[in-house]
Amino acid sequence: MSVRPKAAPPLPEELTAVLTRMRLPYLRALAPEVLATARAQRWDPAEVLRVLITEEIRGRDEATRRMRRKAAGLPAGKTFDSWREPDSSIPAATQTGLATLEWIGRHENLAIAGPSGTGKTHFVEALAHKAIDHGMRVAWFTLETLTATLGKAAVDGSVAKAVARITRADLIVIDDIGMLPAGQAAAESLYRVIDAAYERRSVAVTSNIHPSGFDTLMPKTLATATVDRLLHHAHVIVTDGTSLRLSDATEGRGVMPLT
Repeated sequence: MSVRPKAAPPLPEELTAVLTRMRLPYLRALAPEVLATARAQRWDPAEVLRVLITEEIRGRDEATRRMRRKAAGLPAGKTFDSWREPDSSIPAATQTGLATLEWIGRHENLAIAGPSGTGKTHFVEALAHKAIDHGMRVAWFTLETLTATLGKAAVDGSVAKAVARITRADLIVIDDIGMLPAGQAAAESLYRVIDAAYERRSVAVTSNIHPSGFDTLMPKTLATATVDRLLHHAHVIVTDGTSLRLSDATEGRGVMPLT
């Protein structure tokens, strides 16, 4: 018959109240176990303090990452854990270099263009998740959601505030440009954000057409000004090959087998 380990005694109510008032929830949760271990193993008081404070920092960091992931609006939860590097037409050295995230620290941009299904969105989302894990803020849009966001702000004259809020992010992603026609409002929205982020934040865009062809999607003057700023400090990648999604479907990897 197994014996359950003895539960650590709870903290005194006065100490719990102090830790609650000081807003130290993660330290408070671990304290009974840490203090019991410290008494049994005769830890130095400084070690007890180090362990408790480290736990509070760890808990706060995890909560911040969860909050930033939710605020970013990332689409599908695709990370590098599910990324198939050998199947991508992006050179391996380029993948490795971008995954260091050093380009975000230098406020450089990323433009990935290529046919649908060649891994553009997956790769950029994996970069976005990694950026959040490294303490950065991310904002994710499609051109349509970006246009809707700034269109809503235009109703009460708060476009400048909305753009400022978006460009607080270290990495701003605008996904799938060119999948749907872009009118004047979309072109203006794209220009506003890229202009505001220019040399201050990193912007990553994905598109089925090269940025040099954005003037086929939107008014030429706005397209030229937008692309000029986007590509000035940018890593430009062109993907090719057949759709990875289609390959998964035809090879039976798209769904769980029926039994």
